[in-house]
Amino acid sequence: MQSNDVLSKAPVTLTLEKSLSSNKVLRNTYMLLAMTLLFSALTAGVAIATKAQPLHWLITLGGYFGFLFAVTKLRNSAWGLAAVFALTGFLGYTLGPILSLYLSLPNGSQVVMTALGGTGVIFLALSAYALVSRKDFSFMAGFLMVGLLVAVLASLAAVLFSLPALSLAVSAMMILLMSGMILWQTSDIIHGGETNYIMATVSLYISLFNLFTSLLHILGVMSDD
Repeated sequence: MQSNDVLSKAPVTLTLEKSLSSNKVLRNTYMLLAMTLLFSALTAGVAIATKAQPLHWLITLGGYFGFLFAVTKLRNSAWGLAAVFALTGFLGYTLGPILSLYLSLPNGSQVVMTALGGTGVIFLALSAYALVSRKDFSFMAGFLMVGLLVAVLASLAAVLFSLPALSLAVSAMMILLMSGMILWQTSDIIHGGETNYIMATVSLYISLFNLFTSLLHILGVMSDD
């Protein structure tokens, strides 16, 4: 009889432990995400204040993938935190010259603030929905990966063939894809699919970064600047 009681309690115990672990990862992720966003804002501010010029695209890609590789390799050590701040600080710095360009326009400050506010509202709304509904959005993974591949190829075509309309379409597509990524990534943490808060932070940060820059592009065009 006692053996049956122990067996019946085991699944409940495992579920509780999994829930507590997921909550811990989620809490650590949001704390680290907040700090990296502030650090990115600081490095972007430094770039604006020093009138930094845009980095060559090879340097930007090399730095991004290099720091991302470092984060992945060091994700289970304290050095992983340093790698996260190096990556997000670097991306914030590359964003500085872009923000400087928008801020120099007649309506630039409003465009930047609207994009920033829109990014915050979308993130909070989607995160809240995933947290409250507790739905599993893992079914979106394949669709999102294919969508990202298409978006990357389309953006390269827009740059190579100077197609502003295609570039605008890619930005709109990226907003939808990054919104889906936020839902999927938050759901993945909740259901125990992602157990490393460093990797979870980087994933959400990149989604927010792309969401913000895409909104900035579209709002800039809509403002007729």
